[in-house]
Amino acid sequence: MTPEDRWLLPEGIEEILPPAAYRLERLRRNLLDLYGSWGYELVVPPLIEFLDSLLTGTGNDLELQTFKLTDQLSGRMMGVRADMTPQVARIDAHLLKRDGPVRLCYMGTVLRTRADGFGGSRSPYQAGAELYGHQGYESDLEVLTLMLLTLATAGIDQVHLDLGHVAIFRELVAWAGLDQEREGWLFEALQRKALPEIREQLASWRLPAACERLLLGLAEMHGGLEVLDEAEALLTEGGVRIGEALETLRRLIAALRRGWPALPIHVDLAELRGYHYHTGVVFAAYVPGQGQAVAQGGRYDEIGQVFGRARPATGFSVDLATLLRLSSLSQSCPAGIYAPAVGDPSLERQVAMLRDRGERVIRALSGAVEVPQALGCDRALVFQREAWVVVPLAKPSSNCGQNNEANH
Repeated sequence: MTPEDRWLLPEGIEEILPPAAYRLERLRRNLLDLYGSWGYELVVPPLIEFLDSLLTGTGNDLELQTFKLTDQLSGRMMGVRADMTPQVARIDAHLLKRDGPVRLCYMGTVLRTRADGFGGSRSPYQAGAELYGHQGYESDLEVLTLMLLTLATAGIDQVHLDLGHVAIFRELVAWAGLDQEREGWLFEALQRKALPEIREQLASWRLPAACERLLLGLAEMHGGLEVLDEAEALLTEGGVRIGEALETLRRLIAALRRGWPALPIHVDLAELRGYHYHTGVVFAAYVPGQGQAVAQGGRYDEIGQVFGRARPATGFSVDLATLLRLSSLSQSCPAGIYAPAVGDPSLERQVAMLRDRGERVIRALSGAVEVPQALGCDRALVFQREAWVVVPLAKPSSNCGQNNEANH
């Protein structure tokens, strides 16, 4: 590496500069206030812990995403968290051990060996909320609503919601008696919506006609709310739990329609995001022009079983840096007041009073060449008529930190 390259960061690893860092922190605080108003308590899991804990439950899908290293004290393998959900589940099951529903939220950086999509980040700033100890549709609705409010708080417009239920696929697989290899193949093909391949493969397996018809029908179960009627007419032959799953989706959609009447909702019963750990409703939010989901979650019951306490759970997560980039909120930073370097006691009192009121006051430094507007100041403290007063600057800055934000 040449001296000129020493400043480079690894691919997919970003730093957040002014004023984007301030905006990220402001969003974080607003979301903490939102989650707190719903009764969600903040937890701060460690950045690194033993691999056995990180890769249990929901974490099994994260093994390839997790950076691993050896603990020099114990000799055991450790991992840098690639997702905070398994950690929060451990906290609920093993540390808090509360009876009844528990609401927890979290925010912090995670690290991944590879990005989710082309040009994506390997170090997202993850935020989320989890609700443990309740199995009814009301907890799914609460978490879904909180996810939509998170996007609204971040200024994310034109949200489209994608809804599914992985129990339907699980029930059909069990009903058809598919072994693990065939289940894995069908799962992968469904994600690609590869209908010709699915049709050909199902025929080669020589399944009973009813099994083939239902599995092929599932592959085409996506679209508007009419999908639920089609699924009820075709798929409920596969078991009682399929009917229960469809009823859960109906109730969720009806409740969302009351609270968010203009929200576009797409139903996809073959969407199996997080299939290996989700057990019920799955959901994701999309915005135009963004190929990846901006928020996602679902139900993953029995998550605490590996920690000695089985608990139903539902939750969601988002990347705050992505929300910030897509936000329609104002990009401006707080305007400041430029104060001279004079050490006059009355000036010191005035500066302290302004800062106590929440103003941003920047002091001049002796010998430094500074342009107040370039520092984001639109006012200045000047001595007039025996007192220090705030006056507007002639040309207030309108692009505070604009050049720096491009570095994020």
